[in-house]
Amino acid sequence: MELGASGMFVPAQTVGTVLCCICGVTMAPNPTNMCVRCLRSRVDITEGLPRHGAVVHCPECRSYLHPPRTWVRADLESKELLVFCLRRLKPLTRHVRLVHAEFVWTEPHSKRLRLKLRVQRETVHGAILEQSHLVELTVHDQLCPACSRAQANPDQWSAAVQLRQHVAHRRTFFFLEQLILRHGAAIRALRISEADRGLDFFFGSRSHAVKFVEFISGVVPVRSRSDKQLVSHDPKSNIYNYKHTFSVEICPICREDLVCLPPKVAQALGNLGPLVICTKISDSVALLDPFTLRSAFLDASQYWRAPFKALLSSRQLVEYIVLDIEVESSEVTVGGSRYSLAYAQVARLSDFGKNDNIFTVRTHLGQLLNPGDYALGYDLYGANSGDLEIDLPDVVLIKKSYEEKRRNRSGKARPWKLKSLNMDVDNTSKGRADEEKRNIEYEEFLRDLEENPELRFNISLYRNKDYQPSEMASTAGGDDVPSMPLEDLLADLELSDGEEENDDAGSMME
Repeated sequence: MELGASGMFVPAQTVGTVLCCICGVTMAPNPTNMCVRCLRSRVDITEGLPRHGAVVHCPECRSYLHPPRTWVRADLESKELLVFCLRRLKPLTRHVRLVHAEFVWTEPHSKRLRLKLRVQRETVHGAILEQSHLVELTVHDQLCPACSRAQANPDQWSAAVQLRQHVAHRRTFFFLEQLILRHGAAIRALRISEADRGLDFFFGSRSHAVKFVEFISGVVPVRSRSDKQLVSHDPKSNIYNYKHTFSVEICPICREDLVCLPPKVAQALGNLGPLVICTKISDSVALLDPFTLRSAFLDASQYWRAPFKALLSSRQLVEYIVLDIEVESSEVTVGGSRYSLAYAQVARLSDFGKNDNIFTVRTHLGQLLNPGDYALGYDLYGANSGDLEIDLPDVVLIKKSYEEKRRNRSGKARPWKLKSLNMDVDNTSKGRADEEKRNIEYEEFLRDLEENPELRFNISLYRNKDYQPSEMASTAGGDDVPSMPLEDLLADLELSDGEEENDDAGSMME
């Protein structure tokens, strides 16, 4: 029972107050017996703290020098830059406790960084006082060593990565380009140039090249070797300057390729195939038997131990029309994709109406194909098997085709777009002749992205601001051509200077 309820007298509790010993204002008691205003007028806790400083900034790569030789990349008024500035003011924390820090907006061309800090410090008789403190840092422009070498001579590289794939198309490099952009793998490259059947990346440091090779090894099956050439030697200081070259070869097997596995490889994979389709390329090669739906994966070490080439590539695909389809089994998921075995009657689109050549084939696309649909496949009818000790089927269907429906939309812009690397392109007559071929292959790559959600999983897609949907396209209806979902698109922001600074401004609490 409480004391008040028992009838006992309980005195009311009041907060005691005292008068300030300086100005006589009523206040809560504290160890100094002075109000906050009088205490601040007599005690300055920011005395002795630095109010000015200097930082070194590289205008080319937007990096800041952290002595003695470390360069930190940070945008203007970003959280990374705030952390960098506080590290430069580290002696400040020896005398006071940092409570809050934020940027004070300045003009970008003023070459000034202003920080507003809130600090706490113990004053007389153990009283803790909090006060604001403004620090101004002067920005001095100076090129970092990498940008300095690039400005003096763009070809003054110390490490080069030669990326090659010995195939007749560039679809793999289009995919690699998007992965490199998404992960910023080539951000340290001094220059990127297009070469025959590949790309060349030039770096100012061997460590940057090694890191890039490790990234490529993690996304596609490759084999690499390195070499170095002596450039100069200082015998007095025992300093050697080398130019390093890394030769990286990508596996020549690509997605949708038809492969005939060598007997030893097929046996090692549990007697798979031997006629299989490559369904996916990552750090390993995904293979699928289209007649049994068995699958297997080949990593880089297994492939290069017994390398083989594709029997037919995607450039040799032929369009067929589906006359009839009979599903044999229910849908199964293999490697993240759904398949269903079926028997299909197909005819070459080029022969349709000209002859009676009809092929009955077994396919893994039973869940996609319907009578009247179009499909792309490899024409093996009458093919010379040569050294192959297997009976080849007449047709191997690879994927559903939307070419007939795409022709109605030809020439229209897409609502999305991709970014590309800034690379040197061959402007010779040979390079201009290959430009048309490159554009056709790039269009095929864009169609693959629309048709395959798994392929665009690690790719950044951006909204096309120039796209204007037409009323005819919106009212067409019944058009099942694969398209990009709007929720998968990123806004390609182009902020003004003021908006960018406000968006990146950060604060820090400790």
